[in-house]
Amino acid sequence: MRRLALFLALAFAAPASAAEEVLAGLSQTRVAISTDFRGSTILIFGAVKREEAIPEDPLQVIVTIAGPSTPLVVRKKDRRFGIWINTESVTVDRAPSFYAVATSADWPASLSEVEDLRNKVSVNRAIRSVGAPRGIVDAGSFTDALIRIRERQDLYQTRIGAVTLTEATLFETSIELPANLTEGNYTARFLLTRNGRVIDTHEEVIHVTKVGLERFLYNLSREVPWAYGVLALSLAILAGWSASAFFRYIRGQ
Repeated sequence: MRRLALFLALAFAAPASAAEEVLAGLSQTRVAISTDFRGSTILIFGAVKREEAIPEDPLQVIVTIAGPSTPLVVRKKDRRFGIWINTESVTVDRAPSFYAVATSADWPASLSEVEDLRNKVSVNRAIRSVGAPRGIVDAGSFTDALIRIRERQDLYQTRIGAVTLTEATLFETSIELPANLTEGNYTARFLLTRNGRVIDTHEEVIHVTKVGLERFLYNLSREVPWAYGVLALSLAILAGWSASAFFRYIRGQ
């Protein structure tokens, strides 16, 4: 509570640049991925600074956290001649490795379709897929499949009503980061909306990095791939020999 009170005191002392301004903070801005990393929880808190009385129309808050975006290929498999094979594929121009969105109200009350298209807030809008190869009838189904797969992996999250908004001034929520995170800079975005329209935004950066053995193996695989291959093969041989020796010992007893 003392940390939140200090944050609010400093926030409201800052000069205003809009009629209503969002001021927010994170419980941590660095996440270390080690060999025993099982995920992390980001606590999010903030306030709305204003110079005038609160307008009658209800205020809403949307929070998003997006991981590094990369292109990828989504493939469709069909059963042909008794086996499953890749038959069609669509290249997605840009898809975040992780994406979470939390709102203070249901989606229609939080953001209009036009504002969602402009600000790329929902999971569907955060994924950029411009075109599909000729002959692909339903290209949208490939994006839908990507979303379903990453939702099952907790990499894509949509949490409607998960932001607690108190007296249209203070807000808080939390976002769960899974264990299978990609290294890189994650962007936390805070949006104030009223009548479905964005009236102010604020961004913070979360640095996700590998440390310890994870960092050593990652760098080795990128910088000296042949050494990484030799190490992996040696460990596999050692593990196989150890298992064989153990079972020979057990049988000899």
